[in-house]
Amino acid sequence: MLKKYEAKNNVLGNLLFKYRFQKGFSKAELSRKLELHAIYVNPYEIGRMEKGLMLIKDFELIGFWDVLEILAQKILNCIE
Repeated sequence: MLKKYEAKNNVLGNLLFKYRFQKGFSKAELSRKLELHAIYVNPYEIGRMEKGLMLIKDFELIGFWDVLEILAQKILNCIE
């Protein structure tokens, strides 16, 4: 059984949405940019991740971090 935090599968979805919105990327555009890093996440999955409905794998997180230029401290703040 998958463990959840506050009924969500991940704690970073809101942060991903915020940074994607600030960059002006659509989910499809973000998906294409992730593909350049050999990370294959389709736009539907990005939406599920942002809503906390889908787990974010560690290598996907690194891709989001790089493409969206998220500072490590911002990610750590979501966890603390």
